[in-house]
Amino acid sequence: MSTRSLRALFMLATPLLLIAIWWSYVRLFDVPRFVLPAPSDVWWASFALFRDGTIWPHLAHTLGIIAAGFGIGSALGFALGFVLGKSPRLERIVGPYLFFFQTAPKIALAPLFILWFGLGLTSQIVLVVSLVFFPVMAGTILGLRSVPVNFGFLGDVLNLSKRDRLVRIELPSAVPEIFAGLKVGAVQATIGAILAEWLSGAQGLGYLMVFAGTTYKAPMLFAMVLITSLLGILIYQTVAGLEKWLLSWR
Repeated sequence: MSTRSLRALFMLATPLLLIAIWWSYVRLFDVPRFVLPAPSDVWWASFALFRDGTIWPHLAHTLGIIAAGFGIGSALGFALGFVLGKSPRLERIVGPYLFFFQTAPKIALAPLFILWFGLGLTSQIVLVVSLVFFPVMAGTILGLRSVPVNFGFLGDVLNLSKRDRLVRIELPSAVPEIFAGLKVGAVQATIGAILAEWLSGAQGLGYLMVFAGTTYKAPMLFAMVLITSLLGILIYQTVAGLEKWLLSWR
């Protein structure tokens, strides 16, 4: 059996095994439904959300926050990362303040964003931006600093201008590190959107999770956890696929 076939078999068998263990535990120990629902209950709760259309406006709302926050955070992170990557002296001045902001727990900053920007889309997007910004910035700095020295010598031999060096050598070489930051940022954007809706939203997947928890609808709550996890994986794989396409020349 080929390596690809083994990998596909493993990917299929692992979730089935986990579901079997989950179902066996619930049945053998007679776990109450409101504590840990059976996999079938979670499946039917998920199916009901899609069948009656309940989830669609909430999913669209969450995707909108993720897209806006990820786009703005990535653009700001790349721009500042580019400036700091090209200017180590400026990074030594600005870096400590950026690290201080990054180490502050976002669960503590979220109420401040709500206080400053109100209970609306703005505070939710700002929270997502704050989570996406740093990994993209760090990836950009690392990528620009990791360009092989030999490539610089090649630019000298070819007598390339600064613009040509940037476009033909530095940015292509930095793409893997930049995308490493973007992939982390994509996951962070999903987490941030759910957290923002959890704290201040009246719509979105995070709001549905709060609703399910406060009304003791355990199957629906587990269904929302599953759906948000799959959404995060889908967004991550989308960014990873874009990276693979851009790096196909390698």
